[in-house]
Amino acid sequence: MEVNRVPLSQLPSRYGIARSALYTRLKDLQLSPIKQGRKAYVDSQQLQLLDELHDHISQGGKTSEFLNQRKSQPTEQSSPEDQTELVPLVQDSSGQVLPIQPGVLVTVVEAIIKRLVPSTGSRLSHLRELEEAYEKSWLLSTSEVADLLGLSPRTVRDYGQQFEDGGFVFTRAGTRKRGEIAWAIGKKEDLEVPLRSEKIGIKQALSFDFDP
Repeated sequence: MEVNRVPLSQLPSRYGIARSALYTRLKDLQLSPIKQGRKAYVDSQQLQLLDELHDHISQGGKTSEFLNQRKSQPTEQSSPEDQTELVPLVQDSSGQVLPIQPGVLVTVVEAIIKRLVPSTGSRLSHLRELEEAYEKSWLLSTSEVADLLGLSPRTVRDYGQQFEDGGFVFTRAGTRKRGEIAWAIGKKEDLEVPLRSEKIGIKQALSFDFDP
């Protein structure tokens, strides 16, 4: 028999009560004795709880009062010194594990969500906004162009002086606030100058005065 176990048969004499009263206390405390073969035991924690209840009853208290006191007692919480802050970790290309500050992690997650989930329900909303910028001759910053096209600002800057996307032509046109590059919005057809054609008659074509 383990030292931290007490036979159930010894408890009535321990508390000076009948076996039926002991079973009532076990039921009220919701304790399940440990069965081993034909014998039953209580462990040290169960015994301590039974002792506390017995002391309470011996002082004139009731079982219901004891149970209510236990429910009202606050649960034990670890002190701030015992609490360990969990810091997310990432692994770089060299295999070294590096910690990430919570604020940085939030920024990274928001950026990923922004790239994966469109800000509006329409996939063509960015084209409508570009059309409006074109019609009103607005100059957009690099970050605004990058946001509309779903690109990074660095990718937009690396395109050089001019690039095309979705039928629109983006041309550098100075700078905006905070030193960002300003982009003028045009359309591809604006760059195409139609060839000049003249219709002439047969007599004019055979005339010596006609000089093509």
